[in-house]
Amino acid sequence: MGFKKNALVACMVDLYNVGTYSTDTGFKASYLNELERMLEKVLPHVMLKAKPNLESRIKTLKRDWATV
Repeated sequence: MGFKKNALVACMVDLYNVGTYSTDTGFKASYLNELERMLEKVLPHVMLKAKPNLESRIKTLKRDWATV
């Protein structure tokens, strides 16, 4: 399970680095679909969908990091 979380964070950092993230508004609206495509390349056959899988995992990451 940890490798999925690592891949998710790595892909989100990549999205941030290419300008998909704005400090004012956060990620652009289509970031979940792009994230889904990126994860499919990194983790083939895992079949994580933008909604609900990635949304749920991102909420969990936010909750975990809020306590830190």
